[in-house]
Amino acid sequence: MSTVLQATKRKTGVRSELAQLRKGGRIPAVIYGYNIENTPISVDYKEIAKEVQKRGKTGIFDLDVEGKRVKALIHEVQRDSLKGEVLHIDFFSVNMDEEVEVDVPIHAVGESIGVKEGGVLTQILNTLRIKVKPAEIPEKIDIDISTLGIGDTLFVSDIRERVDYKILEGDDVTIFTVTAPATARDAGQGDDDNQDIKATEAPQSQA
Repeated sequence: MSTVLQATKRKTGVRSELAQLRKGGRIPAVIYGYNIENTPISVDYKEIAKEVQKRGKTGIFDLDVEGKRVKALIHEVQRDSLKGEVLHIDFFSVNMDEEVEVDVPIHAVGESIGVKEGGVLTQILNTLRIKVKPAEIPEKIDIDISTLGIGDTLFVSDIRERVDYKILEGDDVTIFTVTAPATARDAGQGDDDNQDIKATEAPQSQA
């Protein structure tokens, strides 16, 4: 049985109140979507962080918005660009019987032939956008990269038939490349814009 997270409605447009919420260990948030109006709320940081660690950011969260029970996904997490502290969370209420579009982390499985030969694997795409019913959203999508040699590129078109989900990315989108060491140093690594919320990373004002 999943934990029900208590969400409290809050006023908008008052910065001092937002600062007070964060100081008290709560995070300003908003919930919108199926069967609920756009509603500003706040949630306990430690509670939501604990649930994210348990089921991942793609999990379904049970929220009690002052007596109204909804099932929701985390749609977006806003962070302080310098400190990395969580500033705001967007929750998206879902109908469990209808498909939703969601970004799921990509996980490389195996060691590529090219890496064994001294090449460097670069992950260009960190999440894969799929369409699926909420209860069927995977925590991650495993992609076998063991056959990639130096100079090889893995595109979305190469995995479309291997993944049991409706992929919304274009066929020409690059997921992985394996480059020779000198080239790899110039290419750099892909950016990761989809950080997890972790209970251990709570800023001082949220601890």
